[in-house]
Parts: sequence; structure tokens; C-alpha cells
Amino acid sequence: MFSGFWDTSKKSPFGGAVCTTLKAENEAKSSRQLVSGRNIAAAATPDEVEFGSTKYFVLCGFGGLLSCGVTHTGIVPLDLVKCRIQVDPAKYKGIFNGFKVTIAEDGARGLAKGWAPTLIGYSMQGVCKFGFYEVFKNMYANILGEENAYIYRTSLYLAASASAEFFADIALSPMEAVKVRIQTKPGFVSTLRAGAPIIYREEGLWGFYKGLVPLWCRQIPYTMMKFACFEKTVELLYRYVVPKPRDDCTKGEQLVVTFAAGYIAGVFCAIVSHPADTIVSKLNQAKGSSAVGVAKQLGFMGLWKGLFARIIMIGTLTAAQWFIYDAVKVALHLPRPPPPVMPESLRLKLEAKQA
Repeated sequence: MFSGFWDTSKKSPFGGAVCTTLKAENEAKSSRQLVSGRNIAAAATPDEVEFGSTKYFVLCGFGGLLSCGVTHTGIVPLDLVKCRIQVDPAKYKGIFNGFKVTIAEDGARGLAKGWAPTLIGYSMQGVCKFGFYEVFKNMYANILGEENAYIYRTSLYLAASASAEFFADIALSPMEAVKVRIQTKPGFVSTLRAGAPIIYREEGLWGFYKGLVPLWCRQIPYTMMKFACFEKTVELLYRYVVPKPRDDCTKGEQLVVTFAAGYIAGVFCAIVSHPADTIVSKLNQAKGSSAVGVAKQLGFMGLWKGLFARIIMIGTLTAAQWFIYDAVKVALHLPRPPPPVMPESLRLKLEAKQA
């Protein structure tokens, strides 16, 4: 199904053959390459899924489904309060006040409003976000070649994540529209089953996608930061912070590094994407509004309302997503290539230039 879109030659995007037999693993271990002063081996165990195979990408998408669906649903109360601060800051003056007012008006159950469209929408988004990221990263790396994929790896992360999020937001937009109205529009119904038909009856299909462009403006920069910052942070943590090579770390220790890198990436993600997030919340609350009109109405300072709540939410969310995604890879025996290292051919070229 997918094999025409990328090279399935069992190569990691940054070099290092991914072996699929015990014999190949032993041979790889006995002939490790010295790259950037470190011995590395990207060998796989016999029961590991083949890197770059259809099964590999499908299971990566499944990992994304669990990663995004579970985490976003788990923080619905905080997301609800954050959205209300954005659209009605006079009433909801901060995180703690927002919780207090919401509970006083709707009871504790009111904090769960929008959980169903959140679960469905972000599960669909997660499949595309993580699954397509792996697809595009592998495809673009094969186009660039091993050496250029290493040299321009940050640009590669940015391009792959932006491409993936473009499709992820198309999958997310209908459920996001329902979720925001349930959470922020006074007098609106409180369930997906009742809310979706109302939007369709009043605005047609456009009602589900009128927030798509601002969603792209929010999510694409967010995801580019999320993936590029995470990948670079992992690389830097293993290089400068973790006291031993990644291959010598246990799976648990590697997952701790994953969580830490995810949280750092999440803080930057929240800041980059917050103005667009505010516009999406306000846009889906007000019928007939436009992104430009909402931005003018809110003003510069208004676009940053709820930022503190979003930093807490997105930092925790992003860290948990990367942790779950990496844990799923471990559980399903998916290849987890180490941080990129300079290809031997490039190292020799650089040495020859310096000689």
C-alpha cells in the first residue's frame, strides 16, 4: 500500500542498517562503525518490526492514537478552563478562579464537558501526526541522502512535522469545532451527539471546518516546534547531560530522557502556538466570525490570555505524549534508532578538507 512512497531498504534515516535477524545483529555488533567518536550499532532483535515497512508506520500511527487521545482527554478540565479564560477573561480571571466559577455553575461534572469530541478528534489527529511524521521523515531523508539528511536534520524534522500536521488538522477540525462550542458557548448543548447535528443544521459542513486555517496556524508551528525541539533536545541530553551512552541506558532510563525532552519541547510549543489557539477558541464560540476579525477584537494582549494555563497544560501534555509514544514503540518491538550521528563518509570528507 505505502511502498511506492519511500525506500523500504531497512535503513535508518540517518544511517545505520536496521538488521532483522539474529545473525545480522551479531555481525553488526562485531563490525560497529566509529562515528563522531562514538561506537554505535542500530541492530534490531529478531522479533522487531522491520524499519520502514507498512507495519512499522501503521503501528507508529497506533502509538500516536494512544499518545494524543489519552493525554488530551485526560486534561479536558484544564483545557476547558483555558478556553474559557481565552473567550471570557472578565468572568474567568485565571486558572484557579476559572475552576472555581465552573464548578459553582456546572458542578464537578461540568469540568468534563467536551471529553467525547476531544477523545475522538485528538485520537484521529494522533494517528496522522505521529504516523505521517515517521512516513515523511523517512521519505524526505531518502530523497536527501544519508549525508544531507544528517547535515540538514533540523530542517528535515521541521518539514516532516509540518507535512504531517497539515493532514492531522483536517482530521481534527470537525471534533475541535464541537468541543470548543460545548466548552465555551453559553446555552450550547453538552454532548457530541447533540452538538454535531446543531452545527451541521445551522452552518453545514463549513461549520466544522471554518476553524481549519487558524487551526493550521496554531498546530503546524506547534508541531514543528514539538518534533524539532524534541529531537534536538534528546540529542543534546544524551551528549551533554546523560552520563553514559544511550545504548548503555536501560529502557526505563531512555523513557525518562524522552519525558524530560518532551516537557522542554512542550513549553516552547505553548508559547509559539498560543495566539492562534486563542483565535480558534474565540472563532468557534462566535457564529459568523473570522480569524482576522477575532484578532482585531482581542488585540495583542488579548491574544496571550491563558498563556500560563496553556504552558502547564502543553508542557505536561507533550511530555506525556512522547513518553506514551516511545513506550508503545518499546512494547510493540518497533525500531528506535539512536540520536543521529555523523555518517562515516561525511566524517572522512570533512577530515580530508581539513588536511
